[in-house]
Amino acid sequence: MSPAPRRVQDIHPKRLALLNAGKAEASTLTECLAVDFATLMRSAVPEVGEDALSAIGAIAGSGISKRMALAAGLIRDQLGDGAVTRLRQHRSDAIRGWACFMVGANAALTLAERLAAIRPFADDPHFGVREWAWMAVRPHLAADLRMAVALLADWTGTSSDRLRRFASEATRPRGVWCSHIPTLKRNPEMALTILEPLNADPSLYVQDSVGNWLNDAAKDRPDWVRDLCASWQRDRDSAATTRICKRALRSID
Repeated sequence: MSPAPRRVQDIHPKRLALLNAGKAEASTLTECLAVDFATLMRSAVPEVGEDALSAIGAIAGSGISKRMALAAGLIRDQLGDGAVTRLRQHRSDAIRGWACFMVGANAALTLAERLAAIRPFADDPHFGVREWAWMAVRPHLAADLRMAVALLADWTGTSSDRLRRFASEATRPRGVWCSHIPTLKRNPEMALTILEPLNADPSLYVQDSVGNWLNDAAKDRPDWVRDLCASWQRDRDSAATTRICKRALRSID
């Protein structure tokens, strides 16, 4: 088996052609970043028109998040919100990611409706789509934080570790490739109804997210994180809890 490409230029041209045609899913972050959105859009949704294709091509050198949001906006402007259903079925993870950002851009949705709409993407088999899912709705979560925490607390009881992880990852105080949530940096206890049910989660995927959530919080409220981890470890004789707390405290211990 060939090693995974570390640079865009290491991707085999035939492989890149499949990605750009929407005939394959990206298998690594490098492949996700390598996709030519204009070529992919022309292949998958040519009816958006030449102006839209030119617009997405013009920002080819911009960051991936900016390109995802613009692609979603262009498709939404031309095809409407109904196109989400069509894009959700597509083989390409990038195209399913565009659908995530279309959900995020739909101002007509309540927060509950938005989370219901993003839920299939949050549970998508592809790692990239799951990341786009929480990034696309995170501004709305931050804007109505109490409601977001209340709604996502219900996700912590689902059988899907992808959905449980979404509840944690989407509300991280700092996060990755996203804006911070100042309220949670100051008051991380607001999210305890999400964190507590996950403090001994059997899934490494969830454990990593909860540990990272608390590591974020430790940058502003280190004593709170220390106390919480001490409490969890007193109450839980669990290897999962120990692993979460080790990850949570890695920057301050």
